[in-house]
Amino acid sequence: MTTTTSSIAGDTCFSIGAGAAIPARDLAPWAVLAVLIATVFVYFVGAEQGAFAIFDGMYVHEYVHDGRHLLGFPCH
Repeated sequence: MTTTTSSIAGDTCFSIGAGAAIPARDLAPWAVLAVLIATVFVYFVGAEQGAFAIFDGMYVHEYVHDGRHLLGFPCH
């Protein structure tokens, strides 16, 4: 699979293989959504029920405990 970048009428487009070109402005909302989801994921794995807590109890901490250590976040 190859990725190429081209410019059509002033818009930057990304083409993957033989598919149609996708304008960068159409990709921007999806990129923002991906960053938001990644930020929420990192918060829950790295900080929830550590220094900060949105939920009571240790349920979230125990659920992500092994992932926390795998990613290098200390928790105890």
